[in-house]
Amino acid sequence: GFSGILIVYLVSHRVMDEGTALFMVASMGASAVLLFASPHSAFAQPWNLVGGHVFSALIGVSCVLFLGQGWFSAAVAVALAIGVMHYLNCIHPPGGATALTAVLAGGAVQETGFLFVLMPVLLNTVIILAIAVGFNALFKWRRYPAALYKPEPLAESADPYPDITHAEFVAALAEIDTFIDVSEQDLLRIYALVTRREAEQNPPKQAE
Repeated sequence: GFSGILIVYLVSHRVMDEGTALFMVASMGASAVLLFASPHSAFAQPWNLVGGHVFSALIGVSCVLFLGQGWFSAAVAVALAIGVMHYLNCIHPPGGATALTAVLAGGAVQETGFLFVLMPVLLNTVIILAIAVGFNALFKWRRYPAALYKPEPLAESADPYPDITHAEFVAALAEIDTFIDVSEQDLLRIYALVTRREAEQNPPKQAE
């Protein structure tokens, strides 16, 4: 977290004025909490991190350029950022702060336009992502990015519960109709662990 924010601050301070740089660092600070304290979280995954910040920055800049700076533009920017992140499946809470930062920066963003999205937003995002991947790779149990994590196969045992297919799991999650901060693979693994434990504690009785 220290290394990530230090470099992000130096980059932001170099390409932006002091006030805007501080707003940008605050947004990335929130990302650092997810990347280094909760790397397994769905919100912390690379697509969520990059997509959340970049699309939110695009929305924030657009709001400043077309709606101007003010409370209405700020509210619209955050609302649209939430919607876009939801539909593009890249929800990253700090992205809302990035959209708001673009509006609060106002004059600085109007001068740079959409260049703000590339530098410092995208540049800072790539920097902190690279540091997160490198740091978390030092610890196998941190498993970041989650897509690279290959869980060890569980020992086979008699299973008194019916198997759950991938399609059935997806259908069940869809019925809940809300975001669950756990991957489908983790849920399947939890189910496998529970059923294995149940089988070990209550082995099937042999017919006499």
